[in-house]
Amino acid sequence: MAKSQETWNKKDREKKKQQSKKEKEERKQERKDHAKEGKSFEDMLAYVDENGNISSKPPDPMKMRKVNLEDIEIGVPKQKAYDPADAFRSGIVTFFNEAKGFGFIKDQQTQESIFVHANGLRDQIKENNRVTFEVEMGHKGLNAVNVKLSN
Repeated sequence: MAKSQETWNKKDREKKKQQSKKEKEERKQERKDHAKEGKSFEDMLAYVDENGNISSKPPDPMKMRKVNLEDIEIGVPKQKAYDPADAFRSGIVTFFNEAKGFGFIKDQQTQESIFVHANGLRDQIKENNRVTFEVEMGHKGLNAVNVKLSN
């Protein structure tokens, strides 16, 4: 007598395949039943309100603002024109890393932070030192050069 080719393991695998196919078909039918077909065009529209938030209601025309295209800046804002006449300044060292050789000086007049590199130093500086320096335009903004300790 020949032994049956179908084993218990094969029957079990086939049963699992049939069960997963059935579950998949049920999920598909459920999605079809719950789909909102026949939506009107107005129901599919989305609006942007005065604050830039997406909403389903049209914006209030009373809250609309006029915007000039010239006022919109895309990218990095333009840097102020560099005036070499006010190049000599004084300030306080807010940060200086001796190991890496760079830091920042806070200008006393404009209160802006100006980058300083060890190559631009005349004297050794530390944090909270009062210094006088000249300003040069670098690749990324103003750089302090000829930095000296002030008395």
